[in-house]
Amino acid sequence: MTTPTPEGREEQEERDPGLQPERTRLAWRRTTLSSTVAAVLATKAALNGGRSAGGIVACAMCCALWLGFLAVAHRRIQVLATSGPGGPPALTPRHATAATLCTVALAVCAAALVF
Repeated sequence: MTTPTPEGREEQEERDPGLQPERTRLAWRRTTLSSTVAAVLATKAALNGGRSAGGIVACAMCCALWLGFLAVAHRRIQVLATSGPGGPPALTPRHATAATLCTVALAVCAAALVF
């Protein structure tokens, strides 16, 4: 954002992110915890009441998707923790897409195990 000076020039204001990076980092941790709970419950559902080939495959997919989301979240948490006074860089579309796909696919696999 720019503000005019009395001389008619514009000065660039420095962005103050405040606690926003910390809140975002905590949100990533909460989402990772929720994903962990979903993966554990999916594993429990797959192994409860007899083991089938489909259940084992769905369980393995849930675990792989959880690991994928965990990797994306861990990388983002590190970026937020080490960001300087100018604030953290924006989440890249590639990482946002990966996190979204892992979350949706994990939910689909967990739902398939329940039904």
